[in-house]
Amino acid sequence: MTNPSLATSGGAAVPERIKPKERDTILQALRAGVVPRTGPQHVQVGRAGEVKEVVRDIDRVADGGSAVRFVIGDYGSGKTFFLTLARSIAIQRKLVVVHADLSPDRRIHSTGGHARGLYAELMRNMATRTRPDGGALASVVERFIGDAQAAAKTEGRKVGDLIQERLAPIQELVSGHDFATVVERYWRAFDEVDEPGKAAALRWLRGEYALKTEAREALGVRSIIDDSSVYDYLKVMGRFVRLAGYSGFLVVLDECVNLYKLVNAQARNANYEQILRIVNDVLQGSAEGLGFYFGGTPETLMDGRRGLYSYEALRSRLAENAFARKGLVDLSGPVIRLQSLSPEDLLVLLGKLRHVFSSGDPALYPVPDEALHAFMVHCNQKVGEAYFRTPRNTIKAFLDLLAVLEQNPTADWRGLIGQTDIAPDAPPAGGDIVDEQPRPAVPGPPVVPATAPGAEPAGDGLENFRL
Repeated sequence: MTNPSLATSGGAAVPERIKPKERDTILQALRAGVVPRTGPQHVQVGRAGEVKEVVRDIDRVADGGSAVRFVIGDYGSGKTFFLTLARSIAIQRKLVVVHADLSPDRRIHSTGGHARGLYAELMRNMATRTRPDGGALASVVERFIGDAQAAAKTEGRKVGDLIQERLAPIQELVSGHDFATVVERYWRAFDEVDEPGKAAALRWLRGEYALKTEAREALGVRSIIDDSSVYDYLKVMGRFVRLAGYSGFLVVLDECVNLYKLVNAQARNANYEQILRIVNDVLQGSAEGLGFYFGGTPETLMDGRRGLYSYEALRSRLAENAFARKGLVDLSGPVIRLQSLSPEDLLVLLGKLRHVFSSGDPALYPVPDEALHAFMVHCNQKVGEAYFRTPRNTIKAFLDLLAVLEQNPTADWRGLIGQTDIAPDAPPAGGDIVDEQPRPAVPGPPVVPATAPGAEPAGDGLENFRL
């Protein structure tokens, strides 16, 4: 098998060397069953058309346009890896990227602090080319301030006047006035070496103030980033990063299945309404330099009772055309369906894993090409087609094998492959999400409702009937 991780130089293929830190990060993450934050390009296989669409989306955002995608695939099909790859491409194209997993405590809309929690998580995970691992909010703000200071010195103007002038486009947006005020406060604290002032401004920008009185005392602003304004502030942040000199802003939200699991229909539809706002803004061209990527399972999209298709306006926006429903590939719409890997793709993937394991040096390969084929045959005998359709456990088992061979140089890979245990990958256990709502105490025996408030009835409505 030809080594898949080769670069071309002067017409000759040369191995792509991998730094030890990056190599260890990739291997540790994959052996733990999670997606590595860095280096996804080293283990990317197949899906050339989908990756091409991602590049096209990011270029559109960098040109001042907008994009929205729903990356849909079965559990274990590689959604999270694909979203990580999209983030990596965006960072390389000088976009600012934020990402978070939706969960019972983090949603797009809520009345109990869940949406603000999502915004805070996004801001903590803000990544740029110089800070790919997150925590880049302060550096983005300081880049904006640094550029303004340099321009003020060149033009012979006051820094404060120039900062106010550059922040004027933000103040035109909903919720933009207080955002601009806080950025200006950060500049004053930065100029005066006031660390508590800087910390207070960053805390506000991260959405960590729960009370308006605290924000007013610390910064003199009358509003905070709360559950009702999360999307508005994401649009403001998208405008701000462009003013700071970046190409655009990409928001990545994975695990949308946690919206599908919401039992409360009112809460679920409120989240879908926010997604509809995003889709409408993108399709109408009113979100400049802003992109959104959502990751979810097929039922998250298509379930007519709880999925995105249950919200009629979203269904009309996201429905695939007749050709796609007949099995033809169409990647031009908002929905990208990830197909499972083929056996050929997995063979290439195993070769790339071997290449990463040896830090990109073919002379250090722990097993020959023959071992890759033998390992796939063994996997097929153990778990059937699941070994390449949901390859998480297959990857873990292969890397475990390479690790054992590295530590036991005299061991024979043929015998070890026969002893490798591989379990089918299965979705994690997790039921519906029910919002806890306090109820006033009333005398008499408690009455247990058949469903949570606002939820669809689970049966025929007669569960609690008593004669």
